[in-house]
Amino acid sequence: MNLESYISPYARAVVCLLKGPVNTTDRCWNDLLHYQTEIQKYISQIGLELIVKRDEGFAYLKQMTDESGNTLGLVPRKPLGFECSVLAIILREVLEEFDSNLDELYTTACYITGKELKERIELFLPERFNRVKLLNELDSYIARMVQLGFLIEREQEGRTFYQIHRIIKEKVTLDQLVEFKKKLESYFNPISAI
Repeated sequence: MNLESYISPYARAVVCLLKGPVNTTDRCWNDLLHYQTEIQKYISQIGLELIVKRDEGFAYLKQMTDESGNTLGLVPRKPLGFECSVLAIILREVLEEFDSNLDELYTTACYITGKELKERIELFLPERFNRVKLLNELDSYIARMVQLGFLIEREQEGRTFYQIHRIIKEKVTLDQLVEFKKKLESYFNPISAI
């Protein structure tokens, strides 16, 4: 039995997409681009939409929503939790700074170390927040970001660093970034009653 005779030519690309974001370096990238229309037609039958960001170098699947924001529920939505939300906001902010830096104009990948993340978190959080607990558990939150596909773990000469995946720009918009900062500020600096 020859498996290739039973499956469509874009099947491998669909399988890659169902596992997570597909990057230009993935083997199925060219198939994804070549069969983009067929893939969209196929996955739309189960309430998914193909998002291709050629200029950013990746593609991913997104659940279709109706006017009320409802989905078929293929992928359950789970809140990140406060700590991971803070980390996602910081990563989005770092990527925005990187993209607006003219010195990095011809570089597409943005990297950050665990130490740099720790420093960013310390600057980001208000004084009243329990930083010790967050910083002690930072490795587990970074691992969660890797699991979600927001970070790609890399190693060089025994040192670990992380590439910020550009998909975070799709998941955390600039409006959400501003809104989260406002909520954080109001939470830690509540208006006192007169």
